[in-house]
Amino acid sequence: MTRTATIARKTTETSVDVRLDLDGTGVYCVATGIGFLDHMLEQLSRHSLIDLDVTVKGDLHIDAHHTTEDSGIAIGHAVARALGDRRGITRYGDALIPMDETLTRVALDISGRPYLVWQTAFTQPRLGEMDTELFKEWFAAFAGSAGITLHVETLYGVNNHHIVESCFKGLARALRAAVTLDPRKLDAVPSTKGTLGGDGGGDPAGTAVA
Repeated sequence: MTRTATIARKTTETSVDVRLDLDGTGVYCVATGIGFLDHMLEQLSRHSLIDLDVTVKGDLHIDAHHTTEDSGIAIGHAVARALGDRRGITRYGDALIPMDETLTRVALDISGRPYLVWQTAFTQPRLGEMDTELFKEWFAAFAGSAGITLHVETLYGVNNHHIVESCFKGLARALRAAVTLDPRKLDAVPSTKGTLGGDGGGDPAGTAVA
């Protein structure tokens, strides 16, 4: 079974190219034009073991919003496409990630029902050249496009860099568990309905909840 996908998403605001392999080793090549976002996507790849190649050319002369959101949409779409009909997957994943003084909990369900619960706050307006309010936008875009139910909760933390990095690492580890194939049920979709949605990957539709 090959679980790979290639996505090219072009708009008047951004051009995004994504290639990924769900059964990789965490090899990445990321260039979004936003250094901090690159760092977070590299963490996502390394800790999920998903091979990830992302190139974004966006309207950064305006701000980082479109580049951030559209990268989340395209990566989520690629995950949805690589999963196919979700046959054989574990489906659920969770992680509790400590990073020095910070502790973040992430849980997800590859449900076909996109939803984000975001209980994470920042005390700084920016990290590097990136507005901290954009991290929620990335997670909302990813969850909406991937078709997953995603809960992200920072239980405590002080350093803003640690907080956001623990969120991405938590997503990585939870996603790694959820996309893993269960050898006992390789021929079955893990739902009594018999389906978890097909090759989804539509744009997010306002699923974020503070």
